[in-house]
Amino acid sequence: MLALVVAIVRFGAGFQLLGYAQLKGLLLTLFVLYIIWGALLFYRTTDEAGAVEAIGEGLPQLTPDRGMQALLLGWVFSAFLQGVGGFGVPVAVTAPLLVGLGFPPLAAIVIPSVGHPWAVTFGSLGSSFFALIASTGREGAALAPWSAVMLGLACLGCGAEVLWVAGGKRTFRSGIGAVFVIGVPMAVVQYLVVTNGLWSIGAMTAGLVGLVIGVIWVRWRATSQEEGLDLAEAAEPKGMALGWALAPYGLLLAIVFLAQLVAPVRDFLGQVVVEVEFPRLVTEQGWVTPAEAGRSINVFGHPGALLVYASLATYALFRLHGDYEPGAAARIGRGVVSRAVRSSLGTAAMVGMAVTMEHAGMTHLLAEGISSVAGPAFPLAAPFIGALGAFMTGSNTNSNVIFGDLQQSAAALVGVSPLIILAAQTAGAAIGSAFAPAKVIVGCSTVEAEEGPALQNVMRYGLAIVVVLAVVSGVAAYVFG
Repeated sequence: MLALVVAIVRFGAGFQLLGYAQLKGLLLTLFVLYIIWGALLFYRTTDEAGAVEAIGEGLPQLTPDRGMQALLLGWVFSAFLQGVGGFGVPVAVTAPLLVGLGFPPLAAIVIPSVGHPWAVTFGSLGSSFFALIASTGREGAALAPWSAVMLGLACLGCGAEVLWVAGGKRTFRSGIGAVFVIGVPMAVVQYLVVTNGLWSIGAMTAGLVGLVIGVIWVRWRATSQEEGLDLAEAAEPKGMALGWALAPYGLLLAIVFLAQLVAPVRDFLGQVVVEVEFPRLVTEQGWVTPAEAGRSINVFGHPGALLVYASLATYALFRLHGDYEPGAAARIGRGVVSRAVRSSLGTAAMVGMAVTMEHAGMTHLLAEGISSVAGPAFPLAAPFIGALGAFMTGSNTNSNVIFGDLQQSAAALVGVSPLIILAAQTAGAAIGSAFAPAKVIVGCSTVEAEEGPALQNVMRYGLAIVVVLAVVSGVAAYVFG
């Protein structure tokens, strides 16, 4: 509301301009929310059957090593959960599992909080990345490479910090090799997937690869060190078999590959597209928004639609196998609504504010101010701006919506590559989302940890990674930009 008042009174935005801006914002909001609701539906469909619990319980039984347990659950598994669900799910699911293994409540919150954020941008089936595309008008193919590079570096940093939280210097030294053995393939796989246009499954695929390599690594260590653990028995949880629990994610991968890589399927699903053309808009002060199309929505080929297909297939599969208790469908529906409504309202509000600022010329004015103050040092500030947006709004997606256009405008004014700056924006926002107060509070509620110390610790570790991203952004901007 404040943005609307300022746009009218100070920047001369008329009611027609603001009406068109909000219609554009509505299309962008629907585009993003389609993914969010679909991702939550898929997560709840698998979780209701016990698949998520089976994976979470099966992994730590592979090894008695505390550092490896923290890496498997707090780094790899939490990132995998971010890939398919997000929205606070990684910490809420893994923190109680870590407490059950004997980790203190504070460590149980901090470990997954710092372990999963590298997977946020390409997690939740790419909702944050799609928001960056939509808010900046850039092609995903151009944005993906640098984003994947910075998030890949963050992946290694997150793994190293998980080890430190789990047991300090001794655990760090004994487990740092595993961070590279597991982390480098995860980073490389995410890069390869997203640079080939499969942005919606980048984090999930990387997480799956990490799970496989992590299991192989601990089995090899157990054999070589003769830990005496019956791995054939320990690998399977008491309930659902680990392989069966992973079946829905194989289904989702198959559906995404078919829909995006097989031309006849892609063309069939792309027959119904919602698209609106908008006229040239001008404020009383002369700020011009050129005529353009709004965000198009491919109704049946949208990533959100693919998630719905995977959810229906998963539900049928688990229903036939007898994995659901009576009333499962109703519980799934209630769970989706309870989690999605708050995210939807927040996203709609942030998008409305962002498009108002953009069409009134407010974003450009802010970009001019930031670029004049920061000057050549602006690339160093880009990740911190992204992190600040996520800290304030609790979301990588919302940070990209609010600051994406501002960051690329400032990059152009300073004379550095907007692609590198936007990668720093979304990478910083991904890490910043980990220490957003709302997310930390939700995580603490699952294990009865104190919010203050948890927030302080997560913020300290998160900012350490943002500092590294700032250095990478600064070097990249002036070497490659």
